[in-house]
Amino acid sequence: MTADLRQIVEGVLLVFAALFPIVNPLGGAPIFLAMTSRCDHDERALLARRVTVNAFVLLVASVATGTYVLEFFGLSVPVVQLAGGVVVSTMGWRLLQDPGAIDRPSTTKAPRSGNIAFYPLTLPLTVGPGSISVAITIGANHPYSVRSLLINVPAILIGVTLVAATVFVAYRYADRLSRMIGETGMGVVLRLSAFILLCIGVQIAWNGASALLRTLPAA
Repeated sequence: MTADLRQIVEGVLLVFAALFPIVNPLGGAPIFLAMTSRCDHDERALLARRVTVNAFVLLVASVATGTYVLEFFGLSVPVVQLAGGVVVSTMGWRLLQDPGAIDRPSTTKAPRSGNIAFYPLTLPLTVGPGSISVAITIGANHPYSVRSLLINVPAILIGVTLVAATVFVAYRYADRLSRMIGETGMGVVLRLSAFILLCIGVQIAWNGASALLRTLPAA
């Protein structure tokens, strides 16, 4: 194995290991299933594909341009973490109280499916502020030279593709998981996942708040 190929493999593993735990498609699958409970099998499969594509684009865009976008608007990563953590916490709390709170009946199925594919299924359920901040950090830590781009770009694309593939598999076959563990088991998993989502949101918000507090002058 050449040195460049080895660096690409290491980069792929780094991107996947950094993003997979916080994207957590296995934990998001029960919530995805609950939020699409009024969709039929074909609609859910279509949503899974749309969420996968949206997640891939968001993660790649965060790695490639995230730091420039934040600089353009004068935003810092802690601010994104704080605001996004509040959004994720709110969603986790609503799902904990009522698993169907996000997904209400609609007179037409197609517009509803299209509307929820990006928000809230992709952002912030699948790709939340934690994932975006990690992706931005990955992109910001790479040196910008021709050789580094030739190594890092394929590594990032492959790593993000692997993460997106796990999202598709988990969401696409979430209904099979539901049938395997039963209605009662799925309810338990959903409540547990909602609670974990709430905790993740609080943790993300606290990370942002604590980072902002450290910037305050000492009393």
